[in-house]
Amino acid sequence: MTQDAGQGVFEAGDVVLDSGRTFPGMRIVYQSFGELNADRSNVIVYPTSYAAQHLDTRWLIRPGGILDPTRYFILIPNLFGNGLSSSPSNTGWPLTGDRYPQVTYHDAVRVQQRLLAEVFGVERVRLVYGWSMGGMQAYHWASLFGERVERIAVVCGSARCAPHNAVFIDAVRAALTADPAWRDGVFHERPVRGFRAMARLYATMALSQDFYRDELWRGMGFSSQEDFLVRSWETVFSRRDPADLLAQLWTWQHGDISAQPRYRGDLPAALRDISARVLLMPCDQDAYFRVEDSRRELAHLRHGELRPIVSPWGHRAGNPVASPADEAFIREAVQALLAD
Repeated sequence: MTQDAGQGVFEAGDVVLDSGRTFPGMRIVYQSFGELNADRSNVIVYPTSYAAQHLDTRWLIRPGGILDPTRYFILIPNLFGNGLSSSPSNTGWPLTGDRYPQVTYHDAVRVQQRLLAEVFGVERVRLVYGWSMGGMQAYHWASLFGERVERIAVVCGSARCAPHNAVFIDAVRAALTADPAWRDGVFHERPVRGFRAMARLYATMALSQDFYRDELWRGMGFSSQEDFLVRSWETVFSRRDPADLLAQLWTWQHGDISAQPRYRGDLPAALRDISARVLLMPCDQDAYFRVEDSRRELAHLRHGELRPIVSPWGHRAGNPVASPADEAFIREAVQALLAD
């Protein structure tokens, strides 16, 4: 374990995964903000989303922001498969290609909990806040650790990957692996055409039809829709290792809080067992994580609240870098959740 100026690496050792396989030398790279109070009661865990690293997501951590480091100790654990924590790109032979040990959200949050306990002496979490795959991790935290998690904020996320969401993930995987660089379960070169196809497909789902019709990309400094697609979407994924992208797609698609022996796939039972206060914030135009999915989850939660984000930004409303109205809406809801 190393720690330096809020950044560190947690060496978890050999971890037995849900699959029964052992991941040798598993590690989490993390970033922390703010200070622990005397009784360690001010902890917020903020897991990363798909293909994101802590440098991409820390923008909302600022005084008076959605997560305020002047009041809370905030920890960003990088999700496995993002190129910083253990991932295909930094795991050596023989655990390469189709031999890479796939990681579930349950696997991930168990190691995150060890990080908090073993590095920081934290046993209880005030809030787990997450967007997209981060929101799915928040749900898994609440399911696995019961009374130790007081609150979760699930922003454009879900307790289980929905069927339509899984079909989309299949399509993204197919687009990336259709590149000729993918042979025998391994990328032998950089999949340039695969990255471009993946980006175009992703762009159709991550933002709404209203976003494109009203040309909201102009407010982001792009000169045309094609300029937006090339300089934004074709850039965002091509900076990552393609095998890492596939690994996180697998984690996303297999997300399910009830996929453990205790519940055997009974999602309502898993939801009923969550004791934490749960804030569900889907976007009304999100094509991945639908309001209806959140509404169905809410029916089984003991302490749940549904506050949809009304926004043409679709899934991206949950990461409102360029949407001050959505940021303000999320900030108000999270501050109210933390105040209770």
